[in-house]
Amino acid sequence: MNENQTCHRGKTAVLYFLLSLMMIGLGGRLFYLMICRSQYYMAEAEDLHQRERSIKAARGRILDRKGIVLADNRTVCTISVIYNQVKEPEKTIEVLCRELGLKEEDVRKKVEKRSSREVIAVNVEKEVGDRIRGYGLLGVKVDEDYKRFYPYDSLASKVLGFTGGDNQGIIGLEVKYEPYLKGTSGTILTMTDAAGVELKNGKEERVEPVAGNDLLTSLDLDIQQYAQQLAYETMEKKNAKGVSILVMNPQNGEILALVNVPEFNLNDPFTLGQNLASESAREKAAKEEASGMDKQERRNRMWRNSCVSDTYEPGSTFKIITAAAGLEAGVVGLEDRFSCPGFRIVEDRKIRCHKVGGHGGESFLQGMMNSCNPVLIDVGQRLGIDGYYQYFEQFGLKGKTGIDIPGEASTIMHKKENMGPVELATVSFGQSFQITPVQLVATVSSIINGGKRVTPHFGVEARSADGTWIRRFSYPLGNQILSEETSETMRFILEQVVAEGSGKKAAVEGFRIGGKTATSEKLPRSLKKYISSFIGFAPADNPQVIALITIDEPEGIYYGGTIAAPVIADLFQNILPFLGI
Repeated sequence: MNENQTCHRGKTAVLYFLLSLMMIGLGGRLFYLMICRSQYYMAEAEDLHQRERSIKAARGRILDRKGIVLADNRTVCTISVIYNQVKEPEKTIEVLCRELGLKEEDVRKKVEKRSSREVIAVNVEKEVGDRIRGYGLLGVKVDEDYKRFYPYDSLASKVLGFTGGDNQGIIGLEVKYEPYLKGTSGTILTMTDAAGVELKNGKEERVEPVAGNDLLTSLDLDIQQYAQQLAYETMEKKNAKGVSILVMNPQNGEILALVNVPEFNLNDPFTLGQNLASESAREKAAKEEASGMDKQERRNRMWRNSCVSDTYEPGSTFKIITAAAGLEAGVVGLEDRFSCPGFRIVEDRKIRCHKVGGHGGESFLQGMMNSCNPVLIDVGQRLGIDGYYQYFEQFGLKGKTGIDIPGEASTIMHKKENMGPVELATVSFGQSFQITPVQLVATVSSIINGGKRVTPHFGVEARSADGTWIRRFSYPLGNQILSEETSETMRFILEQVVAEGSGKKAAVEGFRIGGKTATSEKLPRSLKKYISSFIGFAPADNPQVIALITIDEPEGIYYGGTIAAPVIADLFQNILPFLGI
């Protein structure tokens, strides 16, 4: 055998060896894919022949304390097209444009787009969806869906909140209780051929959606409606920028009504300039538009819950806190004597009383009935900066209330080290610092209910639609912020304010009412703009309901005792018998 033959045979052997290795490798790979990975590739192959569409879950309803539905769902449709299945594109485009009121160029672009699925329109009324389905157009899918619906339009709009295009909560209770309300979406799986066309006799698999849980709240539909009616009437009568009314149970913090007018239509939440019942409110809206303010910023202002998210100088309603601190600390008693010449000199400042000529000699009780600034300034000075700050913190005024609505603002207060005699004097009668209306109501509730701090809230329980699951929300009473004796004394003082003092116009025949008036001047003082308010509760000896009204920039007479107190009297006259008080 010559050398060439030997070399050739060697190359052939190497080639056979390499081919054998390749065959063994391919065989091993084939065995791995067909046996070891068979389930994976079967699933992948099935995915190529399946088309998935989502089914939205029905969102849980929001109910008032009696079970009346405040937020519900309406059946709507999502219209979509599948390119590979469309057989009559021109007819399809014509029908969708006509039924949905869309531009031809927009519909054509989607119908002719080579994609697995194009959504043409969402939140389509069911009647329209049914008509489109009736045409029997191949490639056009009409899937039933849910859209949030609010039966009472603008009622409690800034409390309930609303949902976005994908049915998620945007503001208010809708976003706070999203985990309970949202539910779990389902799916529809349909079989297709290699071209993506649904098989006529192919199976359709459905994973049914799970509905969200209902939210039972403390809101009372009747009280909310009446409070909202009163707020709009007051806003129009006084040509005010806005009016807020908050009604709560001072014993446990359950909120029965919370009104911020102008409210907006929950079924049309993005349209600006709604329900502007006064010229002042319309002027404000016009100024915002003329200023070039971004539309979304204007919407955010329209949606803003001022009782929770905005702070203000409370004025004389805050004298309740100063009086309670003074009594608890023992630096003042009901019969302590004071003199009011119409002002107090504090360092280099002359701080006036609302009565220019002064109240003369008066007891502490009379000073509270007269809403006398010098008397409360004296009580604050007796407490001193350290003592006053201690009670400010003890009463829970430094933190937030913990209300179950997003966006709660904090108290804006002087730092202790920056607080001098003048700041102490002005804080004592409710000026030079700011709190939220809900913080004021929560603190006064704690002062009159025996001394227990309460957490304002709306959520009572979440429960499944069939009632098989219930989650009760707990808001236990907080710290004892003052003694029951001081609480009892404060109830007596505030009842006298309404019976014979500055709050006379809040009196309701046949009921024992307690309360306090306020007229606070807004910043800057040079504008001479005011917030008039009144906080009242009943029955005075065992409070079961407390209410605060604030009137922002009323025109004409602006004293809280004259224009705010009568509104609460009207409210109480109608809701106290309704509540069984």
